[in-house]
Amino acid sequence: MTDKIDELVEIIAKRVTERLSSMGVTPQAAHSSGTCTLSKESCTNCGLCVVKKRDAVNNIVDLGAARIGANSGINSQIDTKLAHMIDHTLLKPEATKEDLTKVCEEAKQYNFATVCVNSSNIPFVAKLLKGSPVKPIAVVGFPLGAASAQSKAFETKEAIRAGAQEIDMVINIGALKSKDYKTVYKDIVEVVEASKPYPLKVIIEASNLTDDEKIAACVLSKTAGADFVKTSTGFGAGGATIEDVALMRRIVGDDMSVKASGGIRTKEDAEAMVKAGADRIGASASIAIVTGKKAKAGNY
Repeated sequence: MTDKIDELVEIIAKRVTERLSSMGVTPQAAHSSGTCTLSKESCTNCGLCVVKKRDAVNNIVDLGAARIGANSGINSQIDTKLAHMIDHTLLKPEATKEDLTKVCEEAKQYNFATVCVNSSNIPFVAKLLKGSPVKPIAVVGFPLGAASAQSKAFETKEAIRAGAQEIDMVINIGALKSKDYKTVYKDIVEVVEASKPYPLKVIIEASNLTDDEKIAACVLSKTAGADFVKTSTGFGAGGATIEDVALMRRIVGDDMSVKASGGIRTKEDAEAMVKAGADRIGASASIAIVTGKKAKAGNY
């Protein structure tokens, strides 16, 4: 099976490259982003101030405090390694400022990697996250991917100007299914350029694609210089699957990262995706994932 997949990847990659060349398109060099990195020095209310900040505690006592209170420690309750891989997500169109504030506070409390929102909400979210290690992410061309390349690039620039530090764009699904690889490639390239110096993820909406189309989408994303390929918007026919994540990882190799998103609601789901090759997890059930609690139903 592995040999057959490798052979299929090679064949489709060659076809995509040949099609681009015949259209006069010179591919950009794909670049490696590795996995996301986060600051390790951020307070997570560990409850160990008396041990870690002895001088500060002594100063408080010297000023007259008779007793010192300490949190029981959130890190003792969660999977911190998994938390650092999660994009805490709120993409519902009816999201209010109260909802967005809650998501940002949760992300800071649980030390999630990012908060992922619609681009119009980036100014508000970026302000709430300022000074924390949690990054704001904007989705672009979301959720259909059918906007023009120019409009996606403009939305990207506006989102970054407003404070976004990563961009998740939706691929042009119709063009991909039509084998119009030139349009798909140029669509990604425009957003790659507009998002610099920040990372770009390409959402391929895998549930709407055949295996051949998934391979072509990953090859085009890699050729265009994107940093990640991402399984789903969370609003399509289906979410992330272990099989899709494994296939995407095999196609992009170590040169790109893979984000699994859509329908991931438990710690077991997330761990299975990581085992299959995911570097990042997109979820709205993030707290349930890292604490093992039951998640409420949701789109993403």
